[in-house]
Amino acid sequence: MSFPLIPSLLGDALAERGYAAPTPVQAAVLEAEAAGRDLIVSAQTGSGKTVAFGLAMASDLLRDEGRLPYAAAPLALVIAPTRELALQVSRELTWLYAKAGARIATCVGGMDPSKERRALNHGATIVVGTPGRLRDHLERGALDLSALAVAVLDEADEMLDMGFREDLEEILDAAPAERRTLLFSATMPRPIEALARRYQRDALRISTIGEERGHGDIAYQAITVSPSDIENAVVNLLRYHEAETAMLFCATRDNVRHLHATLQERGFSVVALSGEHSQSERNHALQALRDRRARVCVATDVAARGIDLPTLSLVIHVEIPRDAETLQHRSGRTGRAGKKGTAVLIVPYPRRRRVESMLRHARVAAEWVNAPTPEEIRTQDRERLMQVLLQPVEFDEEDHDLAQRLMGERSPEAIAMALVHAHRSALPQPEELIENTPEARDASKKDRHRAGFEDTVWFRMNVGRQHNAEPRWILPLICRRGHITRNEIGAIRITGNETYFQVPRPIASKVAAAVRRTAKEERDEDPILIEESAEAPREVARENRRKGPPRDGKQFVRDERGLRGPRGPYKGGPKGGKGKPGGRKGPRADQY
Repeated sequence: MSFPLIPSLLGDALAERGYAAPTPVQAAVLEAEAAGRDLIVSAQTGSGKTVAFGLAMASDLLRDEGRLPYAAAPLALVIAPTRELALQVSRELTWLYAKAGARIATCVGGMDPSKERRALNHGATIVVGTPGRLRDHLERGALDLSALAVAVLDEADEMLDMGFREDLEEILDAAPAERRTLLFSATMPRPIEALARRYQRDALRISTIGEERGHGDIAYQAITVSPSDIENAVVNLLRYHEAETAMLFCATRDNVRHLHATLQERGFSVVALSGEHSQSERNHALQALRDRRARVCVATDVAARGIDLPTLSLVIHVEIPRDAETLQHRSGRTGRAGKKGTAVLIVPYPRRRRVESMLRHARVAAEWVNAPTPEEIRTQDRERLMQVLLQPVEFDEEDHDLAQRLMGERSPEAIAMALVHAHRSALPQPEELIENTPEARDASKKDRHRAGFEDTVWFRMNVGRQHNAEPRWILPLICRRGHITRNEIGAIRITGNETYFQVPRPIASKVAAAVRRTAKEERDEDPILIEESAEAPREVARENRRKGPPRDGKQFVRDERGLRGPRGPYKGGPKGGKGKPGGRKGPRADQY
C-alpha cells in the first residue's frame, strides 16, 4: 500500500527518506473519516506516530501550492513529555516540512530560553516543546497561541504520569477553542479520557495496538532466578545476546548507581541515566550510546522516557515493573520502526505469581526460559567469533609486512590461537548461576530469613487491615511499646483484624514484659493489645477462613460506605493523621 493523496512536497520528503508505504497508524490518520477531526490515537512508541501526526496536521497548515504561509504566531504546537522526545519530534518534522518552508522552534528545558524566545519572535510556524518550558514562555508572553490551528499531545499518558497536568491545562486553555487537538498515547487510562473529554470535540478514536497489548515486534521472555543471582543473571543475559545497544531498568536511582558500578567493574561499556544526573550528563550518556562508545544503559523508568535509540534491541527488566503500563513503556524502547527487539524480565522465585498476573493483565505472552548458562554463552561466543574473523577485510601494505613477520616467528596455528585469545579476553566472563530446581527455590526461601531470626516467637496485636494497620506506624509503635529497635523485629504479617510480628526467642520474655508495662503507661483509654501468640499467623488465618467472617457485630460496622471495620480499638493512629483508622491504606506487610 502506497501513501494516499498527500501534498506533493510531503510526498517527496517521504520518498527521499525511504518511506514506500505508511505504517498502520499513518494510514489510519490519513483516512477520509479522520480529515479535519480531533483524534485520540492509541499507538505504540516506535510505530511511526511522529510522521503520522505530521501528516495529519498538514491540512491545517499548508496553503497555496502546498506551502506553509508566513505566520507571526504558531499554527501548530506539539507537546512532548521529555527533552529527548521533543528534540526527536523536532528533527522528524524538520525534514518532513523542509520543502514546504517550515520554521520550527524547539522549546525544552536545558536550552537557552532567550534563544528560544528569539525563535518564537521571528515567526515559527510549528513549535515543539516540553510542558514546563512551553508554560514558562506562555506566562512570559513569548508564546502566542492566538492563531493556533492544531495542538498535538505526544505520549500524553507519560506527561500525566510525570505530573504535567496543570501545565497541559494552562497551555490548552490559552489556545483557540476551534483548534484541532490530536492526542497520541500508548495507553488510555482514565486521566487521559478525562483530558480528552475536556479539550476535544467529537474525537475519532483510532487504535493500532490490537488485541495483543504487547508490541508485535518485541519477543518477551521471563526468567526465574534466586534473588541473590539477579546481577549474575544480568551479566549472563548481556553476554548471551551481545546486543548492539541494551537498556536495563531499575526502580530507584540508588539501584541504578549500584548496577552501573557493578557492570563497569566487570568490563562492560555502560552508562547510567537517573534523576540525579544533570542534563549535560544525560546528553553525554546518550551520545556515547549513539556513537557506540557505550553499549549498555542502566536507567530508571522516568529517566528513560522519550529516549529513541535506533540500535536498541534488548531491554532487561532488572526490577519488576510496577504495573502493565510500566512494562509496556519500558519494553517499547526496543522493537521500534519495524525492527525486532527482545524484552527480558528477571523474576526472583518468590515473585513469579505476581509477574504472571501482570503479564495476563498486559495481554503479553512471555516465554518462560532459564537464564543463559556459561556453556551456552561460550557456544554463542564461538559462533560470533567465527563470523567476525571470517568477514572479508581490506589490508594495507603495513598489515601485509607485519603478517609476514609473524609467520616467520610463529606457526599459523599459534597466530590463530593468539587472535582468538585477544578477542575472547576482551569479553566479560559469564557467571555461574544457582540451578533453577525445586530444591534451589526452597533453599532460596530459607535464605530470605535474616541472620539471628532462625528461632523466633510471634506476638499478636489486636489491629489489622480493617483498622488501617500499616507498617509505617505499626513498626514505631512496636519499638516504643516493646523497648526494642527495628533491627530486632522480624517479619510483620497484617491480617484482617490482627497483626503479628516476630522477635528472636532470646529477647521474647523481655519484650513481653515491656509491652505489659507500657500498656499501663499508655495515655489512650483503650491501648492496643500486644501479647505473645501461641500460633503463627498462617495457622490463625487458616482457622479464620474455616470459621468464616465474624457475625457478632463487633468487628464490622455498616455506614454510608458499606460494610467496614470499626474505628477502634486504636484511637490515635500515627501522629499526623494519615495512618489513622478510616484514613488511606498503606502498603501490605509483605510489601514492607
